[in-house]
Amino acid sequence: MRNRFRKIKMLSAGLVLCLAFQPMTAFAAERDGILQAAGVASIMDVSKTQEEYLISAEEAQGALWGYTNIGIAEVESGNLNVRAAAGTDAKLVGKLPKNAVCEVLESADGWAHIQSGEVDGYVSLDFLLTGPEAVIKARNLVRTVAIAQTNGLNVREQPNTSSAVLTQVLKGEELEFVENLEDGWVKVSIDGEDAYVSGEFVSVEDKLDTAITMSELLYGQGVSDVRVDLVEYAKQFLGNPYVWGGTSLTKGADCSGFVLSVFKHYGIKLSHHSGTQAKEGTKISASDLLPGDLVFYGNGSGTINHVAIYIGGGRVIHASSPKTGIKISNYKYRTPVKYVRVLYD
Repeated sequence: MRNRFRKIKMLSAGLVLCLAFQPMTAFAAERDGILQAAGVASIMDVSKTQEEYLISAEEAQGALWGYTNIGIAEVESGNLNVRAAAGTDAKLVGKLPKNAVCEVLESADGWAHIQSGEVDGYVSLDFLLTGPEAVIKARNLVRTVAIAQTNGLNVREQPNTSSAVLTQVLKGEELEFVENLEDGWVKVSIDGEDAYVSGEFVSVEDKLDTAITMSELLYGQGVSDVRVDLVEYAKQFLGNPYVWGGTSLTKGADCSGFVLSVFKHYGIKLSHHSGTQAKEGTKISASDLLPGDLVFYGNGSGTINHVAIYIGGGRVIHASSPKTGIKISNYKYRTPVKYVRVLYD
């Protein structure tokens, strides 16, 4: 990041030199355009001519993923609180996870009015990266996804309709995009495993993570304090990395390692393998799910290969893949194969 900031300073120095060669008004307009294109400027060489800078800036127009004044949550861990008004006493209306982005509508007195996903509110500028540095960082955070355009989208082992169906996903769910293939198929990754979907039923888009609404964090009626506490504890680690074989909630964990470490905090010992964890509690039905219960997923033959923690409101938290890390999903983002209770209260 230090090198990127150095390049911005170098670019600024180059702009100052241009003052001698054109009127201030024209220069200011071109300067603003160049700074808006800081994502491109981050890879520029100061030896480029002014004309080359302007060409790069023009090419960058429309490349900011729908944001005109982008902001990025810059917190060490956990989430940035989004409030209904500018002040720490104002009602919480959402959470902006680490590295999630927003549109900055205006800012004053240390607070920014932002919009992110379905959340509209205020965040502290102390924890919000803005300006050219935010654009540069966003270029490294953007990910390409394949979004299901139909309910019950078949995710297959191979790119043909004769191949086994690994799972089905709901309309609107995002799959990690890998590449477009011939004959209209799209290669994707689902929880770190390669799979294939028909390009006819997905749209491929660039996405940045956005805020989580408070309604997405609800637990439901009659949930014990320990379950609420466990879910809140797990959500502290949203956005932290996925590491195969890992059990660190901060430095990296895989799906079963994440579950193991969360429950270890509450004195519950689990194995470091999703298939084994599925046998270490009491099987329950989907209608019995409570926050803190485990949801398991499998491959086309039903063999369990992924686990998540149910957090209420029809959602789970899980260590998904190296690209997405620890995230929240709809619990039916792929077809569950088993529900298990290991927390008794």
